[in-house]
Amino acid sequence: MKAILCFFLLFVAAAAPATTMEGKVTRIIDGNTLEFISNAGETYIIVLSGIDCPELTQAYGDEARICLEKLALNKKATVTVKGKDRTGNSIAEVMVDGKKDPRIQLLKDGLAWTQEGTSNELESYKVASQSKKKGLWKDENPTPPWTFRRQQSMMTPKSS
Repeated sequence: MKAILCFFLLFVAAAAPATTMEGKVTRIIDGNTLEFISNAGETYIIVLSGIDCPELTQAYGDEARICLEKLALNKKATVTVKGKDRTGNSIAEVMVDGKKDPRIQLLKDGLAWTQEGTSNELESYKVASQSKKKGLWKDENPTPPWTFRRQQSMMTPKSS
């Protein structure tokens, strides 16, 4: 019975339509996070789906933020929300000026990793920048942001 219920819940979640909104990018938080105001006046924090950029305190973190700023800040955008992260931010695909996907440029410039389960299309951009040793791929063994975040949280003293 549990297996049937789990299958049903997965089917319903997968069948839920993505939410698409039009609006403007008003702030860049880091290489893969931005603030978006919809045409309805609602403000969202958007995390770009399928990629993860270095943290701002990591090598290439600021470069990734600047790249996203050049690509998207103060520009019209279409946001297709795919879900929410554990902090409630929207995970979405963003098309700037109706045609530019900033994730592709971040990957081409070697300023992002793809996340597991990402489409082959996005993965091919990462592999190409890796083979050309662009951006963070200049380093022999760059630290992925998820590893960096885990290391940082382990260094933070636990409150008693």
